[in-house]
Amino acid sequence: MNFSISYVRSVLALLVFTLIGCKSNTVRLNDIQVIGSHNSYKIAIEKPLYDYLYSLEPEKIEGLQYGHISLEQQLDLGLRNLELDVFHDPLGGHFSYPKGLEIIRSLGKEPLVFDEGEKLKVPGLKMFHVQDIDFRSHDLLFKDGLQSLKKWSDNHPEHTPIVILMNTKDQKVPQTRTPLVFGKNALDSLDLEIRSVFPLDKLITPDLVRGNFKTLEEAILTVGWPKLKNLRGKFLFVLDEKEERINDYLVDHQSLKGRVLFVNSKEGNPEAAFRIVNNPVKDFEYIKTLVAKGYMVRTRADAATKEARTNNYKKFKMAEVSGAQVISTDYYVPSTLFTSEYKVIFEDGTYERIKK
Repeated sequence: MNFSISYVRSVLALLVFTLIGCKSNTVRLNDIQVIGSHNSYKIAIEKPLYDYLYSLEPEKIEGLQYGHISLEQQLDLGLRNLELDVFHDPLGGHFSYPKGLEIIRSLGKEPLVFDEGEKLKVPGLKMFHVQDIDFRSHDLLFKDGLQSLKKWSDNHPEHTPIVILMNTKDQKVPQTRTPLVFGKNALDSLDLEIRSVFPLDKLITPDLVRGNFKTLEEAILTVGWPKLKNLRGKFLFVLDEKEERINDYLVDHQSLKGRVLFVNSKEGNPEAAFRIVNNPVKDFEYIKTLVAKGYMVRTRADAATKEARTNNYKKFKMAEVSGAQVISTDYYVPSTLFTSEYKVIFEDGTYERIKK
């Protein structure tokens, strides 16, 4: 008897749902382990532009040779972690007409259609990877991406919580336009745009996890994260940034009171609960220690296409054993841009499970 791939995936997803559901009276959020994607919105750089950039800086550009299916398709597949990058653009138009399009034309080729709806002219946070060179995105407007996630969630109301990592981008890249500084107002707009799409009952917030404890860290170290059965159909957002930007986000919001996002604060701080530790080989014991104490941890199975090009699963295997609850990859399905069989998935053919 022949079964379609989509049918098999649906059956596996149902089995995972049943397994987790049966134990959900005792299972807490930090007891599960999920696979997710890195720069989840990204559409691969089109070949003429990629080849041109590669001729200038092959090592750097090789690390950009990946892309993803849409956010909804990733969730359909079973991924329960996404990563979204945003740029500040309160007036709109700052990132319109990326230079990469002109580079392609200068090579005597016509670029693929881009931003037909002129989304980049609309005020608000924009979502793509690198200004002018890696600018293609399934959702150029952050809010459009959020609305896609909300729609998918409404159609799958019992889904395992989805962890969304957020990077706020204002890095200067030589020979590209200068992004706007991602300051306090821009950080506030993150909360505003998320709240404009997601009602409170769709969000796992620091206030929800803190409960009656004085600090968020005290709550997760004392009683732990909420039970999974109470979190189905919800989203948890995390600000993946360095200390200075985290401190800006914390102004007037000690221990993240009233905020939407958790932050990557080191243990010992009142807001510490979710940690980003990207190298599960180098920091294996550190991750294990954090997990044992009750923190949630995100780590990576691969980076910059290196593991995929060599079919190296060491990071992924170490990530699994470390107990990190969130494992990020660019290759939940094999690459279509270069020859590789590398694919990050659990042994049972799923992307979420109760930790062993």
